[in-house]
Amino acid sequence: MIPAERRGYIYRYVHERNVVSINELAAELNVSHMTVRRDIQQLEAEGKVVPVSGGVRLNDAVKQELAYSEKAGIHHQRKMAIGQAAADLVEDGQVIYLDAGTTTFEVARGIATRANLTVVTNDFTIAHYLMQYPQLTLFHTGGLVDARNRSCVGQAAATLLEGLNLDLAFISSSSWDAERGLSTPSENKVMVKQALLRVARRRILVSDSSKYGKYGMFRICPLTALTDIISDTDLGEETAEPLRGQGLQVSLVSRKIPA
Repeated sequence: MIPAERRGYIYRYVHERNVVSINELAAELNVSHMTVRRDIQQLEAEGKVVPVSGGVRLNDAVKQELAYSEKAGIHHQRKMAIGQAAADLVEDGQVIYLDAGTTTFEVARGIATRANLTVVTNDFTIAHYLMQYPQLTLFHTGGLVDARNRSCVGQAAATLLEGLNLDLAFISSSSWDAERGLSTPSENKVMVKQALLRVARRRILVSDSSKYGKYGMFRICPLTALTDIISDTDLGEETAEPLRGQGLQVSLVSRKIPA
């Protein structure tokens, strides 16, 4: 690998595990400890990771999300379980929104064969997938194209959403916690998600536990602006219970075990 490819691999690897030792990275990449340390120093300079004794962990301050193609395989079993639990909430005849993301793609897979649903999304991958199911009524928001995340963001997408009444909005996030609420490193995503909060009767965060405790520069809303959170059991009841005490419906699902 060239250095840029190696650093990208390290960042994805740390995303999967949150904390990784230098020994593990050196063995995984078959390179020297010094090479790994140089790569970590570069990633640290970019604000992506934080060094710890003998290793590295993700920075709680999310500077940039992984590209869609890079995050698709990370925590996939968790995302599948969350997606199915979310799909089980959908009733016939409803108008639902699927936010851009790899977890919401799993929601799309869960509702794809249903009849009498209207689906709105800003995600090109979700729209392309659901186009195979003509019994669904499908809308794409349009707007400013975010090629890295294969979606549309910005004012045009938000304006489309402001003209709708949604029964359920399944909202994705790369960073959220009880103190800072829902946040993002991308300013153009804020207005889209805030529009959802105004037009959806039920506002459901679908996000695995690895995103909890992270925060982006731009705050979207406190968690109490949501109605539900669906995450995985690694979030822990000690985190979920105080959120339930604030009126949120919090569901923690077990990851699926590959057959």
